[in-house]
Amino acid sequence: MTKKYIPTINISSLIKNNFETQSAFKTIKEIEKACVKVGFFQITGHGINLKIIKKTCGVANKFFNLPDRKKRKLSPKKWNKKNKNLYRGYFPNDVNGKEGLDIGDLKVTKKYSSNLNNQYIEHLNLGKCLNKSSISTLNKYFDKIYRLSETLFKSVIKLNKKNPDISGKAFSRLKTLSTLRFNYYPNQTKPVEISKQDGVALGCETHVDSGIFTVLYQDRKGGLQVQNRKNKKWYDVPFNKNALVVNTGRALEFLSKGKFKATNHRVLWNKSKRLSVPFFFEPSYDFKMNQSFLNGSKFKNNGEIYEKFLNKSLKKFIEYQR
Repeated sequence: MTKKYIPTINISSLIKNNFETQSAFKTIKEIEKACVKVGFFQITGHGINLKIIKKTCGVANKFFNLPDRKKRKLSPKKWNKKNKNLYRGYFPNDVNGKEGLDIGDLKVTKKYSSNLNNQYIEHLNLGKCLNKSSISTLNKYFDKIYRLSETLFKSVIKLNKKNPDISGKAFSRLKTLSTLRFNYYPNQTKPVEISKQDGVALGCETHVDSGIFTVLYQDRKGGLQVQNRKNKKWYDVPFNKNALVVNTGRALEFLSKGKFKATNHRVLWNKSKRLSVPFFFEPSYDFKMNQSFLNGSKFKNNGEIYEKFLNKSLKKFIEYQR
């Protein structure tokens, strides 16, 4: 029952960004069904080699195994007074039971960031902790997961009978607020939260995500659970080494006028170490959040910019109270 609740979709027909074929249309309809009914699905045939994923996880594990003083070289100002960054970087596990490393677009240079002077577009000097080879690995993964996420978003645009290329109006490299995050759950001595609903011990609180899609790799420890919107029961997201997990976020719920709802999920308390690698696919900071983007005959370029939309959404996460 658990495995059947979270659908698995082979998206190989979409990878070349040709949305006109019969097989592509069938896949897009499967994505629509999964988004509407569950809000979560697993994708295979996504085009990201398992070796690259393992190599990326290797970089993360290597980082989290560094001494605390070295990891904090990448911390935001809240945890390292010497640093100027406020949004990107490393946060320690005394924040909410897990360690994390938030990385923005690696193409953002120090010069670009300082000239733009935006609160979320920060250059993170990964060279303080990682060698060139490791940084190159992260660069490659960010590029691939970004393109994959854009393909998924284009499929949603196609559902609305619009030109998929308009995704470029919402997402622009260097301006995107997309985040590649590494969550490292150490040997937690106590749960972060006890669920008020069913008394289950949690390693990560019940929440919904902020962006369009989250595309996640979870290790074989598992622990991720999804809530059924109707009966409120919780279902495990099974580990599949060849699959990535996708879920809808608040931004997509807004743009789709509530058709694709953001879905509650949580992580069970696990006494053994666990690594997850979510990619939060977030629009450009200055994208106007107008529902006509997906649903209108003509996009009205007005509304709240995504930066402000995200800012309100992040207030509920303790690790972003910086």
